[in-house]
Amino acid sequence: MDARGRGLVALCVTEITSWGTLYYAFPVLLGPIVADTGWSSTATVGAFSLGAIVSALAGVVVGRLLDRIGPRPVMTTGSALGVLGLVGVASAPGPGWFYLAWAVTGLGQAATFYPPAFAAITGWFGADRLRPLTTVTLVAGFASTVFAPLTAALVGFLTWRDSYLVLALVLAVVTLPLHALALRVPWTPVRVRPGAVDDTARAVIRSPRFVGLAAALALAGFGLYSATINLVGLLEARGASLGLASVGLGLIGAGQVGGRLLYAPLARRTSPAVRVAAVLAVGGALVVLVGVLPGPPGLVIAVAVLAGACRGMHTLLQASVVADRWGTASFGRVNGVFTAPTTVAVALAPAGGVLVAELVGGFPTGYVVLGGVALVAGLAALRL
Repeated sequence: MDARGRGLVALCVTEITSWGTLYYAFPVLLGPIVADTGWSSTATVGAFSLGAIVSALAGVVVGRLLDRIGPRPVMTTGSALGVLGLVGVASAPGPGWFYLAWAVTGLGQAATFYPPAFAAITGWFGADRLRPLTTVTLVAGFASTVFAPLTAALVGFLTWRDSYLVLALVLAVVTLPLHALALRVPWTPVRVRPGAVDDTARAVIRSPRFVGLAAALALAGFGLYSATINLVGLLEARGASLGLASVGLGLIGAGQVGGRLLYAPLARRTSPAVRVAAVLAVGGALVVLVGVLPGPPGLVIAVAVLAGACRGMHTLLQASVVADRWGTASFGRVNGVFTAPTTVAVALAPAGGVLVAELVGGFPTGYVVLGGVALVAGLAALRL
């Protein structure tokens, strides 16, 4: 196995570990945190959302660093920041410290989650990037499958604080050495003269098509993520039991993995423009259908799983659309800016979906609105 292969294997392991410890553990530990501290659920989730927003904003700087110094130092530093953030979360004596710790964790997320991994793979593999991109997202797609039950088992006999300390240890032991030692793949830095500006990257970032496409993926991401993560509320509104609704939510993960498996055949048969528009528009139409179907619950779940497949493809669109449309020059910087709006949209999706439902009178109508947003975004993307 050459250096690129070793780097890819390392990223598969570190992505599933980073997502599992820095993201998917929180929903499991939310209840114990609220019960132990007395903080409101809204305030507690607010800290987690702050981390995601910090991650999106920091991603712009991380992208520039990736271009200049490569993924190894950036992602190793990200692992260290993630460990520091989780230790801070575990030891937070009050809400202020808790929010600050999640902001630090957000910096770690920015330097360890998908965007830096995508930049690394794009730089290593060039035109052959699609297969390794798909591989990483397939493996990382099981982060919740692995770490949600693991976190539940930890908090079954430890406090939530001790559980986070264990997760911080796991993050440190797994990702720090792999990022430091296994990402030794030759990297060609983007050279910019002192005081000069990367004119190519700046021209791309300021172009109306770039801005429009970034907005389209962000809006569609908000609609798709809000709909899939709030499926339990929709199914209960349709008369399903909590147990059945939870099974439906779990099947969304399988739908995402299936969508990512189908992405490569779709990419071979479509142009980038058609591909983006099709994933967003079809996903939006499926979400609308979930909202208007009165039942039975099994049929609603089946359509929701198909929408989950489009959500899975949406991740690969994020990974590939910049290189497909504008090439790989200054990819880290350009992709960091491109993915920032979607990262914010996804961070706001869980609470945003509930808010939309409350404003329009319930989850069924809310799903029609969320799906309509994604559908319109897809149609707009086709024109871009």
